Amino acid sequence: MAGLAVTTFASTELADDTIRLCRLTHGGGDRALVFDGGRVVDVDRFERDVRGVAALLPDARHAINLCEDRYRFLVAFCAAMVRGQTTLLPPSRAPAVIGDVLTRHAASYCIGDGELAPNPPRYLRLPVELPQRDGAPLQVDRDALVAIGFTSGSTGQPQPNAKTWSAFTASTRQNVAALADLLEGDRAAVVATVPPQHMYGMEMSVLLPLLSAVAVHAGRPFFPADIAAAVAEAPVPPLLVTTPVHLRALVASDVVLPPLAAIVSATAPLSHELARAAEHRFGCEVREVFGSTETCVIARRRTAHEIAWTPLPGVHITAHETGTVIAAPHLAQPVLLADRFELRVDGRFELLGRDADLLEIAGKRASLGDLTRRLLAVPGVEDGVVFQLDAADAGGVHRIAALAVAPGLDAEAILDALRAHLDPVFLPRPLRCVAALPRNETGKLPRHALLALMQG
Repeated sequence: MAGLAVTTFASTELADDTIRLCRLTHGGGDRALVFDGGRVVDVDRFERDVRGVAALLPDARHAINLCEDRYRFLVAFCAAMVRGQTTLLPPSRAPAVIGDVLTRHAASYCIGDGELAPNPPRYLRLPVELPQRDGAPLQVDRDALVAIGFTSGSTGQPQPNAKTWSAFTASTRQNVAALADLLEGDRAAVVATVPPQHMYGMEMSVLLPLLSAVAVHAGRPFFPADIAAAVAEAPVPPLLVTTPVHLRALVASDVVLPPLAAIVSATAPLSHELARAAEHRFGCEVREVFGSTETCVIARRRTAHEIAWTPLPGVHITAHETGTVIAAPHLAQPVLLADRFELRVDGRFELLGRDADLLEIAGKRASLGDLTRRLLAVPGVEDGVVFQLDAADAGGVHRIAALAVAPGLDAEAILDALRAHLDPVFLPRPLRCVAALPRNETGKLPRHALLALMQG
Protein backbone atom coordinates (compact mmCIF):
# COMPACT_ATOMS: atom_id res chain seq x y z
CA MET A 1 0.00 0.00 0.00
CA ALA A 2 1.49 3.33 -1.04
CA GLY A 3 -0.04 5.58 1.60
CA LEU A 4 0.63 9.22 2.31
CA ALA A 5 4.10 10.54 2.97
CA VAL A 6 4.74 12.78 5.96
CA THR A 7 7.62 15.00 6.99
CA THR A 8 9.87 13.40 9.62
CA PHE A 9 12.89 14.65 11.53
CA ALA A 10 16.20 13.19 10.37
CA SER A 11 17.68 10.64 12.76
CA THR A 12 20.49 13.05 13.65
CA GLU A 13 17.90 15.64 14.68
CA LEU A 14 16.16 13.16 16.96
CA ALA A 15 19.45 12.10 18.53
CA ASP A 16 20.98 15.57 18.95
CA ASP A 17 18.99 18.15 20.89
CA THR A 18 21.28 20.91 19.58
CA ILE A 19 19.80 20.45 16.08
CA ARG A 20 16.39 22.06 16.36
CA LEU A 21 15.40 23.28 12.90
CA CYS A 22 13.24 21.31 10.46
CA ARG A 23 11.58 22.08 7.13
CA LEU A 24 8.30 23.94 7.30
CA THR A 25 6.75 22.14 4.32
CA HIS A 26 6.82 18.59 3.00
CA GLY A 27 8.04 17.63 -0.47
CA GLY A 28 9.70 19.38 -3.36
CA GLY A 29 9.13 22.91 -4.52
CA ASP A 30 6.78 21.85 -7.31
CA ARG A 31 4.42 19.90 -5.02
CA ALA A 32 0.85 21.22 -5.19
CA LEU A 33 -0.16 22.67 -1.82
CA VAL A 34 -3.42 24.55 -2.52
CA PHE A 35 -5.96 24.57 -5.35
CA ASP A 36 -9.19 26.30 -6.29
CA GLY A 37 -10.78 26.93 -9.66
CA GLY A 38 -8.00 26.88 -12.21
CA ARG A 39 -5.32 27.90 -9.69
CA VAL A 40 -2.72 25.56 -8.22
CA VAL A 41 -0.16 26.92 -5.75
CA ASP A 42 3.02 24.91 -5.30
CA VAL A 43 5.40 24.88 -2.33
CA ASP A 44 7.89 27.30 -3.96
CA ARG A 45 5.18 29.94 -4.58
CA PHE A 46 3.77 29.41 -1.09
CA GLU A 47 7.14 29.95 0.59
CA ARG A 48 7.76 33.11 -1.43
CA ASP A 49 4.39 34.43 -0.22
CA VAL A 50 5.22 33.47 3.39
CA ARG A 51 8.53 35.35 3.28
CA GLY A 52 6.82 38.40 1.79
CA VAL A 53 4.04 38.50 4.37
CA ALA A 54 6.45 37.83 7.24
CA ALA A 55 8.19 41.11 6.34
CA LEU A 56 4.86 42.97 6.78
CA LEU A 57 4.11 41.70 10.27
CA PRO A 58 4.58 43.94 13.30
CA ASP A 59 6.86 42.98 16.15
CA ALA A 60 4.65 41.05 18.56
CA ARG A 61 4.38 37.83 20.54
CA HIS A 62 0.96 36.73 19.32
CA ALA A 63 -1.12 36.94 16.14
CA ILE A 64 -4.88 36.29 15.94
CA ASN A 65 -5.44 34.79 12.49
CA LEU A 66 -8.90 35.77 11.19
CA CYS A 67 -8.35 34.90 7.51
CA GLU A 68 -11.38 33.40 5.77
CA ASP A 69 -9.50 32.17 2.71
CA ARG A 70 -7.68 28.97 3.67
CA TYR A 71 -4.62 29.77 1.57
CA ARG A 72 -4.22 33.17 3.17
CA PHE A 73 -4.69 31.57 6.58
CA LEU A 74 -1.84 29.17 5.72
CA VAL A 75 0.39 32.02 4.57
CA ALA A 76 -0.33 34.18 7.64
CA PHE A 77 0.07 31.23 10.03
CA CYS A 78 3.46 30.30 8.59
CA ALA A 79 4.59 33.93 8.32
CA ALA A 80 3.91 34.33 12.05
CA MET A 81 5.98 31.19 12.71
CA VAL A 82 8.85 32.55 10.62
CA ARG A 83 8.76 35.70 12.78
CA GLY A 84 8.76 33.63 15.97
CA GLN A 85 5.16 34.54 16.81
CA THR A 86 2.42 32.33 18.24
CA THR A 87 -0.94 32.20 16.45
CA LEU A 88 -4.01 32.49 18.67
CA LEU A 89 -7.11 30.56 17.55
CA PRO A 90 -10.15 31.96 19.39
CA PRO A 91 -13.35 29.87 19.37
CA SER A 92 -15.29 32.66 17.64
CA ARG A 93 -14.65 35.80 15.63
CA ALA A 94 -17.32 37.70 17.60
CA PRO A 95 -15.93 41.14 18.60
CA ALA A 96 -16.33 40.44 22.32
CA VAL A 97 -14.42 37.15 22.04
CA ILE A 98 -11.61 38.71 19.98
CA GLY A 99 -11.42 41.62 22.41
CA ASP A 100 -11.12 39.25 25.36
CA VAL A 101 -8.29 37.30 23.70
CA LEU A 102 -6.45 40.53 22.86
CA THR A 103 -6.78 41.64 26.47
CA ARG A 104 -5.53 38.35 27.88
CA HIS A 105 -2.52 38.11 25.56
CA ALA A 106 -0.22 41.10 25.64
CA ALA A 107 1.69 42.23 22.56
CA SER A 108 -0.84 40.72 20.15
CA TYR A 109 -2.44 41.86 16.91
CA CYS A 110 -5.04 40.58 14.43
CA ILE A 111 -4.44 39.62 10.81
CA GLY A 112 -7.14 38.98 8.24
CA ASP A 113 -8.02 39.07 4.57
CA GLY A 114 -11.10 41.30 4.52
CA GLU A 115 -13.02 44.10 6.19
CA LEU A 116 -14.73 43.06 9.40
CA ALA A 117 -17.69 44.71 11.08
CA PRO A 118 -16.10 46.28 12.99
CA ASN A 119 -12.40 45.78 12.41
CA PRO A 120 -10.79 44.62 15.69
CA PRO A 121 -8.07 46.64 17.39
CA ARG A 122 -4.55 46.34 15.96
CA TYR A 123 -5.86 44.84 12.72
CA LEU A 124 -3.56 44.12 9.76
CA ARG A 125 -5.41 43.40 6.53
CA LEU A 126 -3.44 41.41 3.98
CA PRO A 127 -3.08 43.12 0.58
CA VAL A 128 -4.95 41.67 -2.39
CA GLU A 129 -1.65 40.82 -4.05
CA LEU A 130 0.57 39.13 -1.53
CA PRO A 131 4.18 40.34 -1.55
CA GLN A 132 6.82 37.75 -2.39
CA ARG A 133 10.42 37.22 -1.39
CA ASP A 134 12.97 34.67 -2.52
CA GLY A 135 15.19 32.85 -0.07
CA ALA A 136 16.30 29.55 1.38
CA PRO A 137 13.71 26.85 2.18
CA LEU A 138 11.78 27.85 5.27
CA GLN A 139 12.56 26.20 8.58
CA VAL A 140 10.98 26.22 12.02
CA ASP A 141 12.29 25.33 15.47
CA ARG A 142 10.72 21.99 16.31
CA ASP A 143 10.08 23.15 19.91
CA ALA A 144 8.57 26.51 18.94
CA LEU A 145 5.19 27.38 20.47
CA VAL A 146 3.31 27.97 17.21
CA ALA A 147 -0.36 28.03 18.23
CA ILE A 148 -2.73 28.36 21.16
CA GLY A 149 -6.14 26.83 20.54
CA PHE A 150 -9.18 27.54 22.67
CA THR A 151 -11.94 25.14 23.64
CA SER A 152 -15.31 25.89 22.06
CA GLY A 153 -17.09 27.16 25.16
CA SER A 154 -19.92 24.64 24.71
CA THR A 155 -19.53 23.61 28.36
CA GLY A 156 -18.21 26.84 29.86
CA GLN A 157 -15.43 29.43 29.52
CA PRO A 158 -13.05 28.72 26.58
CA GLN A 159 -9.70 27.42 27.83
CA PRO A 160 -6.30 27.91 26.10
CA ASN A 161 -4.22 24.94 24.89
CA ALA A 162 -0.64 25.47 23.74
CA LYS A 163 0.72 23.59 20.69
CA THR A 164 4.38 23.26 19.66
CA TRP A 165 5.55 22.44 16.14
CA SER A 166 6.90 19.07 17.27
CA ALA A 167 3.53 18.24 18.83
CA PHE A 168 1.73 19.19 15.60
CA THR A 169 4.19 17.08 13.60
CA ALA A 170 3.62 14.05 15.83
CA SER A 171 -0.18 14.39 15.74
CA THR A 172 -0.09 14.75 11.94
CA ARG A 173 1.86 11.50 11.67
CA GLN A 174 -0.97 9.85 13.59
CA ASN A 175 -3.63 11.42 11.35
CA VAL A 176 -1.77 10.25 8.24
CA ALA A 177 -1.76 6.73 9.66
CA ALA A 178 -5.49 7.00 10.36
CA LEU A 179 -6.27 8.17 6.81
CA ALA A 180 -3.62 6.40 4.72
CA ASP A 181 -6.00 3.73 3.40
CA LEU A 182 -8.39 6.45 2.20
CA LEU A 183 -5.83 8.77 0.60
CA GLU A 184 -3.09 6.87 -1.21
CA GLY A 185 -0.28 8.17 -3.33
CA ASP A 186 1.24 11.60 -3.87
CA ARG A 187 -1.77 13.45 -5.32
CA ALA A 188 -4.22 13.36 -2.42
CA ALA A 189 -6.65 16.25 -1.94
CA VAL A 190 -8.86 17.68 0.81
CA VAL A 191 -11.98 19.85 0.66
CA ALA A 192 -12.96 21.17 4.10
CA THR A 193 -16.16 22.82 5.30
CA VAL A 194 -14.64 23.62 8.70
CA PRO A 195 -12.63 26.78 9.43
CA PRO A 196 -8.86 26.49 9.89
CA GLN A 197 -9.16 28.34 13.22
CA HIS A 198 -10.79 25.28 14.80
CA MET A 199 -8.37 22.54 15.91
CA TYR A 200 -10.09 19.93 13.73
CA GLY A 201 -9.80 22.29 10.76
CA MET A 202 -6.20 23.05 11.67
CA GLU A 203 -5.30 19.36 11.76
CA MET A 204 -7.10 18.30 8.59
CA SER A 205 -6.81 21.36 6.33
CA VAL A 206 -3.64 23.15 7.46
CA LEU A 207 -1.22 20.61 8.93
CA LEU A 208 -1.99 17.82 6.45
CA PRO A 209 -1.09 20.04 3.46
CA LEU A 210 2.00 21.42 5.20
CA LEU A 211 3.35 18.09 6.46
CA SER A 212 2.14 15.48 3.97
CA ALA A 213 1.41 14.91 0.29
CA VAL A 214 -2.03 16.56 0.43
CA ALA A 215 -3.31 19.56 -1.50
CA VAL A 216 -6.18 21.51 0.07
CA HIS A 217 -8.96 23.61 -1.45
CA ALA A 218 -8.53 27.29 -0.58
CA GLY A 219 -12.20 27.90 0.21
CA ARG A 220 -14.59 26.91 2.96
CA PRO A 221 -17.77 25.85 1.13
CA PHE A 222 -20.93 26.00 3.23
CA PHE A 223 -24.02 25.19 1.18
CA PRO A 224 -24.39 21.82 -0.60
CA ALA A 225 -24.00 23.36 -4.05
CA ASP A 226 -20.81 25.14 -2.95
CA ILE A 227 -19.42 21.88 -1.58
CA ALA A 228 -20.16 20.12 -4.87
CA ALA A 229 -18.40 22.90 -6.81
CA ALA A 230 -15.32 22.70 -4.59
CA VAL A 231 -15.15 18.90 -4.90
CA ALA A 232 -15.36 19.26 -8.70
CA GLU A 233 -12.25 21.49 -8.62
CA ALA A 234 -10.09 18.85 -6.92
CA PRO A 235 -7.43 17.22 -9.12
CA VAL A 236 -8.41 13.77 -7.77
CA PRO A 237 -11.42 12.54 -5.77
CA PRO A 238 -10.83 14.36 -2.47
CA LEU A 239 -11.40 13.67 1.18
CA LEU A 240 -14.34 15.76 2.36
CA VAL A 241 -13.60 17.05 5.86
CA THR A 242 -16.88 18.10 7.41
CA THR A 243 -19.29 18.00 10.37
CA PRO A 244 -22.58 16.24 11.10
CA VAL A 245 -24.44 19.52 10.49
CA HIS A 246 -23.02 19.90 6.99
CA LEU A 247 -23.39 16.18 6.30
CA ARG A 248 -27.06 16.21 7.29
CA ALA A 249 -27.66 19.15 4.92
CA LEU A 250 -25.85 17.33 2.10
CA VAL A 251 -27.88 14.14 2.54
CA ALA A 252 -31.15 16.09 2.67
CA SER A 253 -30.32 18.11 -0.46
CA ASP A 254 -30.70 17.07 -4.08
CA VAL A 255 -27.09 18.01 -4.88
CA VAL A 256 -25.01 15.50 -6.84
CA LEU A 257 -21.44 15.30 -5.56
CA PRO A 258 -18.55 14.34 -7.83
CA PRO A 259 -16.67 11.21 -6.66
CA LEU A 260 -15.11 11.40 -3.19
CA ALA A 261 -12.20 9.44 -1.72
CA ALA A 262 -14.04 9.43 1.61
CA ILE A 263 -15.81 11.64 4.14
CA VAL A 264 -14.38 12.51 7.55
CA SER A 265 -16.64 13.90 10.27
CA ALA A 266 -15.97 15.43 13.70
CA THR A 267 -16.93 18.25 16.15
CA ALA A 268 -20.20 16.58 17.24
CA PRO A 269 -21.53 13.01 17.57
CA LEU A 270 -22.43 11.43 14.21
CA SER A 271 -25.44 9.15 14.34
CA HIS A 272 -25.34 5.64 12.92
CA GLU A 273 -28.35 6.49 10.72
CA LEU A 274 -26.77 9.61 9.20
CA ALA A 275 -23.46 7.82 8.57
CA ARG A 276 -25.23 4.97 6.75
CA ALA A 277 -27.35 7.40 4.72
CA ALA A 278 -24.25 9.36 3.68
CA GLU A 279 -22.33 6.23 2.68
CA HIS A 280 -25.29 5.05 0.59
CA ARG A 281 -25.88 8.46 -0.97
CA PHE A 282 -22.28 9.33 -1.85
CA GLY A 283 -20.78 5.87 -2.40
CA CYS A 284 -17.80 6.19 -0.08
CA GLU A 285 -16.76 5.48 3.49
CA VAL A 286 -17.69 7.92 6.24
CA ARG A 287 -14.97 7.89 8.89
CA GLU A 288 -15.63 9.66 12.16
CA VAL A 289 -12.68 10.91 14.20
CA PHE A 290 -12.70 11.71 17.89
CA GLY A 291 -10.58 14.40 19.47
CA SER A 292 -10.54 17.69 21.31
CA THR A 293 -8.67 20.97 21.37
CA GLU A 294 -6.71 19.58 24.29
CA THR A 295 -5.68 16.30 22.63
CA CYS A 296 -6.12 16.72 18.84
CA VAL A 297 -7.51 13.62 17.07
CA ILE A 298 -6.97 10.44 19.10
CA ALA A 299 -9.37 7.81 17.67
CA ARG A 300 -11.42 6.77 14.63
CA ARG A 301 -14.36 4.58 13.68
CA ARG A 302 -16.57 3.73 10.72
CA THR A 303 -19.80 4.87 12.37
CA ALA A 304 -22.13 3.21 9.86
CA HIS A 305 -20.82 -0.21 10.91
CA GLU A 306 -19.29 0.02 14.38
CA ILE A 307 -19.91 1.53 17.78
CA ALA A 308 -16.42 1.23 19.29
CA TRP A 309 -13.58 3.65 18.59
CA THR A 310 -10.05 2.55 17.66
CA PRO A 311 -7.27 4.66 19.22
CA LEU A 312 -4.68 6.04 16.81
CA PRO A 313 -1.16 4.58 16.94
CA GLY A 314 0.62 5.45 20.19
CA VAL A 315 -2.50 6.68 22.00
CA HIS A 316 -3.03 5.19 25.46
CA ILE A 317 -6.29 5.56 27.37
CA THR A 318 -6.80 5.10 31.12
CA ALA A 319 -9.96 5.42 33.16
CA HIS A 320 -9.91 8.07 35.91
CA GLU A 321 -12.37 8.81 38.69
CA THR A 322 -13.23 12.18 37.14
CA GLY A 323 -12.99 11.25 33.44
CA THR A 324 -10.44 9.66 31.13
CA VAL A 325 -6.67 10.18 30.86
CA ILE A 326 -5.16 10.38 27.35
CA ALA A 327 -1.44 9.84 26.73
CA ALA A 328 0.08 10.10 23.24
CA PRO A 329 3.40 10.87 21.52
CA HIS A 330 2.25 14.38 20.61
CA LEU A 331 1.19 15.29 24.16
CA ALA A 332 3.85 16.72 26.46
CA GLN A 333 1.98 15.19 29.40
CA PRO A 334 -1.19 13.10 29.82
CA VAL A 335 -4.46 15.01 29.42
CA LEU A 336 -7.55 14.46 31.55
CA LEU A 337 -10.79 14.65 29.55
CA ALA A 338 -14.19 14.96 31.17
CA ASP A 339 -15.52 12.30 28.78
CA ARG A 340 -16.28 8.82 30.13
CA PHE A 341 -15.03 5.86 28.08
CA GLU A 342 -15.89 2.18 28.42
CA LEU A 343 -12.61 0.42 27.65
CA ARG A 344 -12.67 -2.93 25.84
CA VAL A 345 -10.13 -5.71 26.23
CA ASP A 346 -9.06 -5.30 22.59
CA GLY A 347 -7.98 -1.71 23.24
CA ARG A 348 -11.00 -0.06 21.65
CA PHE A 349 -13.51 2.00 23.60
CA GLU A 350 -17.10 3.20 23.61
CA LEU A 351 -17.90 6.81 24.42
CA LEU A 352 -20.37 7.08 27.30
CA GLY A 353 -20.46 10.88 27.47
CA ARG A 354 -19.46 13.41 30.07
CA ASP A 355 -20.57 13.48 33.69
CA ALA A 356 -22.30 16.76 32.89
CA ASP A 357 -24.16 14.96 30.07
CA LEU A 358 -25.49 12.19 32.32
CA LEU A 359 -28.82 12.71 34.08
CA GLU A 360 -30.32 11.07 37.14
CA ILE A 361 -33.85 12.14 38.06
CA ALA A 362 -36.19 10.27 40.40
CA GLY A 363 -33.77 7.33 40.39
CA LYS A 364 -33.84 7.08 36.59
CA ARG A 365 -30.91 7.69 34.25
CA ALA A 366 -30.53 9.15 30.78
CA SER A 367 -28.03 11.24 28.82
CA LEU A 368 -28.47 14.58 27.11
CA GLY A 369 -26.88 13.12 23.98
CA ASP A 370 -29.45 10.35 23.73
CA LEU A 371 -32.31 12.79 24.42
CA THR A 372 -31.03 15.03 21.62
CA ARG A 373 -30.93 12.04 19.25
CA ARG A 374 -34.55 11.27 20.16
CA LEU A 375 -35.51 14.86 19.42
CA LEU A 376 -33.77 14.82 16.03
CA ALA A 377 -35.58 11.57 15.16
CA VAL A 378 -39.00 13.24 15.40
CA PRO A 379 -40.37 13.62 11.84
CA GLY A 380 -40.30 17.29 10.88
CA VAL A 381 -37.51 18.29 13.29
CA GLU A 382 -34.64 19.63 11.19
CA ASP A 383 -32.31 20.54 14.04
CA GLY A 384 -32.47 20.49 17.80
CA VAL A 385 -30.71 20.15 21.13
CA VAL A 386 -31.62 19.09 24.66
CA PHE A 387 -29.73 20.62 27.60
CA GLN A 388 -30.08 21.40 31.30
CA LEU A 389 -30.84 24.83 32.66
CA ASP A 390 -28.60 26.40 35.29
CA ALA A 391 -31.32 27.12 37.85
CA ALA A 392 -32.65 24.29 40.02
CA ASP A 393 -36.26 23.90 41.17
CA ALA A 394 -37.38 23.65 44.79
CA GLY A 395 -36.31 20.01 44.87
CA GLY A 396 -32.80 20.80 43.65
CA VAL A 397 -33.41 19.36 40.18
CA HIS A 398 -32.11 21.19 37.12
CA ARG A 399 -34.85 21.29 34.52
CA ILE A 400 -34.32 19.80 31.08
CA ALA A 401 -34.93 22.20 28.20
CA ALA A 402 -34.90 21.88 24.43
CA LEU A 403 -34.69 24.05 21.34
CA ALA A 404 -36.03 22.71 18.05
CA VAL A 405 -36.04 23.86 14.44
CA ALA A 406 -39.22 22.30 13.08
CA PRO A 407 -41.16 24.31 10.48
CA GLY A 408 -44.82 23.25 10.57
CA LEU A 409 -44.68 21.82 14.10
CA ASP A 410 -45.30 23.39 17.49
CA ALA A 411 -43.86 22.48 20.85
CA GLU A 412 -46.82 20.32 21.91
CA ALA A 413 -46.68 18.26 18.72
CA ILE A 414 -42.98 17.56 19.30
CA LEU A 415 -43.60 16.65 22.95
CA ASP A 416 -46.41 14.30 21.91
CA ALA A 417 -43.98 12.50 19.60
CA LEU A 418 -41.32 12.28 22.33
CA ARG A 419 -43.75 10.79 24.87
CA ALA A 420 -43.76 7.53 22.93
CA HIS A 421 -40.01 7.09 23.55
CA LEU A 422 -39.11 8.96 26.75
CA ASP A 423 -39.88 8.53 30.41
CA PRO A 424 -42.03 11.51 31.49
CA VAL A 425 -39.31 12.76 33.86
CA PHE A 426 -37.02 13.33 30.86
CA LEU A 427 -39.47 15.23 28.67
CA PRO A 428 -37.85 18.62 28.01
CA ARG A 429 -39.85 21.45 29.52
CA PRO A 430 -39.60 24.11 28.35
CA LEU A 431 -39.32 23.14 24.68
CA ARG A 432 -39.14 26.10 22.36
CA CYS A 433 -39.37 26.15 18.56
CA VAL A 434 -36.91 28.55 16.91
CA ALA A 435 -35.93 29.51 13.38
CA ALA A 436 -32.32 28.35 13.80
CA LEU A 437 -29.93 27.16 16.48
CA PRO A 438 -26.98 29.42 17.41
CA ARG A 439 -24.32 27.12 15.98
CA ASN A 440 -20.80 28.41 15.54
CA GLU A 441 -18.62 27.82 12.48
CA THR A 442 -18.03 24.17 13.34
CA GLY A 443 -21.64 23.40 14.26
CA LYS A 444 -21.08 23.51 18.01
CA LEU A 445 -23.59 25.17 20.34
CA PRO A 446 -22.00 27.50 22.93
CA ARG A 447 -23.92 27.15 26.18
CA HIS A 448 -24.29 30.88 26.74
CA ALA A 449 -25.97 31.21 23.32
CA LEU A 450 -28.43 28.41 24.10
CA LEU A 451 -29.41 29.98 27.40
CA ALA A 452 -29.84 33.39 25.77
CA LEU A 453 -32.05 31.94 23.03
CA MET A 454 -34.16 30.06 25.55
CA GLN A 455 -34.69 33.22 27.58
CA GLY A 456 -35.38 35.33 24.50
